[in-house]
Formats: sequence, structure tokens, C-alpha cells
Amino acid sequence: MEETLELARSRHADHPQLPLALRLIENTGVRTRHIVQPIEETLRHPGFEDRNKIYEYEAKARVPAVVQRALDEAELLTTDIDVIIYVSCTGFMMPSLTAWLINSMDFDSTTRQIPIAQLGCAAGGAAINRAHDFCCAYPDANVLIVACEFCSLCYQPTDLGVGSLLSNGLFGDGIAAAVVRGRGGEGIELERNGSYLIPKTEEWIMYDVRATGFHFLLDKRVPGTMEPLAPALQELAGRHGWDASDLDFYIIHAGGPRILDDLSKFLQVDPHAFRFSRATLTEYGNIASAVVLDALRRLFDEGGARHRARGLLAGFGPGITAEMSLGRWHRPGEETA
Repeated sequence: MEETLELARSRHADHPQLPLALRLIENTGVRTRHIVQPIEETLRHPGFEDRNKIYEYEAKARVPAVVQRALDEAELLTTDIDVIIYVSCTGFMMPSLTAWLINSMDFDSTTRQIPIAQLGCAAGGAAINRAHDFCCAYPDANVLIVACEFCSLCYQPTDLGVGSLLSNGLFGDGIAAAVVRGRGGEGIELERNGSYLIPKTEEWIMYDVRATGFHFLLDKRVPGTMEPLAPALQELAGRHGWDASDLDFYIIHAGGPRILDDLSKFLQVDPHAFRFSRATLTEYGNIASAVVLDALRRLFDEGGARHRARGLLAGFGPGITAEMSLGRWHRPGEETA
């Protein structure tokens, strides 16, 4: 954070709203971030073509190890995977990285591919929901989810709005992977999923695609979106016979501290319930679609929840879209009559 603030002061010393931008960056709660290049190279911006080459190179260099760890944790081989869902909004490849993964890691040639590129931060939740749908349709299937986000490759030195300066101090890079098993395993046993889009908000989070690449646009109204989204979470839980304010664990996209603070307020949930998401924000920044998977990893690292504990997972992103799922924590060998 100290380095981020110093860079903002030195590069934008004459910016009329610099004090506001510095205050907003300090209030993100982000303490450290990780990026795929040294900061000096990130700030140079060699052009969209070169940046996309960096995206492809770094994804191929880093994703396989993360995928292998997820497979090992699930006690599965690549040949056990029926579909790969790949989510990313910070670079572009065609064919998708899924094709390269199938060839380079010896997945079966019959492995289905579902690349998702335009749901932004909500894509982590969407990937889990589509994996749930697939396993409902094919109960013996196994789904691999991969989120690869290099947000630093979207830095634009000519974007000087307060929202852009804030984004420069908020977003980080990260890769995450998870397996959704049709049968067996430990973790969240998914039971229901849903989506909700706040009407007439599609311009609140968006890319302006130019010759220089993706220019991220963030409306100042975005931090207030939990007020209309909290009822959508309550409605989904209510249809399942649950109360979203009275669950055992929460895995929430940490777009920023106000998102978590407001959701705690409008759901009437103890702020401590969002500790996993807040820890991800503090240690990695907003890593887009990978946030919910990293927050879930933290729940695993804590030892998980008690058997049959009820939980909610939600990702938020462009649209404004919420991708939500409900499930119970499953511990093998603890089933009861």
C-alpha cells in the first residue's frame, strides 16, 4: 500500500483530486497485492498487443501448477474431468486456454470447454453455478474451474479519473482453481443457485475497448449496490427455506470494503462472517473472479465448517450482476440417518 500511494503521489502530483484519490485508496483495506511483472514494466504499457502476449505467456506458465493442486486436493486425475470452466476478463485468447490445458496436461480430448470472458468479478460465482448445473445434469461428472486474472495488465496511464486512480490501488493479479465433483469429496455440497441483474446498471462497471486495450470504467454508484442486491440474496435463500441472515458461513466477492460493510448491514450479519473475503482483499486486493475461490480456500484452511452447516456464496460484477449459490458443508464419513 505504501508503494502504491507513493507512486500515485509522484505520477499524479498535479492532479486536482489527488487528495481524494489517496484517501479512497487508503480506505480500500488493501495492504499488499501481487502482480505478474515488476511494477516498472507494468507502468510502461508497451501496447495492447504486447500486453496480451504477456497475458498468454504468464497464464500458460502459472495456471498448470494451480490446476494440479486443485486436482490433487480432489484426489482426481485430469482424465477424470468432464468439463473445464475457464473464467478471465483481463486478456483474450482464441482458442481459449482450455484447449491448451487439454493438450498440455493430458485431459481427455472429449473434455468439454466453457470459457467465460465477460462477467468480470461475477464470473467466479457464475463458474460455480454452471458447474453445479452440469453436475445436476450429469451426476457422475467432475468439473474443473479455473480463474485467471491479471488485472495489472489493464493499467492505463492516460486514465486519470478518480475511479481509475482508485482502481489502480485496488485490483491485483491472481489465479485460482477448484473442482466440483458430482459425487464424493469434501466442501460445499451445492443445493441451489441463481442470478440477479440490477436493471439499467450495465454502464456502471464496463470496459471501453480501444487500441490501447481494456479501459476499466467504474461508476461512483457501484459501492452502493448491496442495498438492492441484499434482497436478491434473501429471496434466493427464502425459496430454499433458509434465512440469508442466519447462515453458518459466507463466501462473498470482496469488491471493496464498503461492499462487505453494506452487505453486513443490509443482511444483518456479523461482520466477522465475511472474514475470509476481507482477508483476500487485504492480502491480494480485488483479484476479480478469483476472489470467491480464494475466500473459499481460506475456509478450507480454517478446517471447514461443521457437517451440514449452511452457507452462501456470491460473486458480483458487471451488469450489475449477482451470481449466488447455496449449499451445506459436507464432511465424508459424517453422514447421519
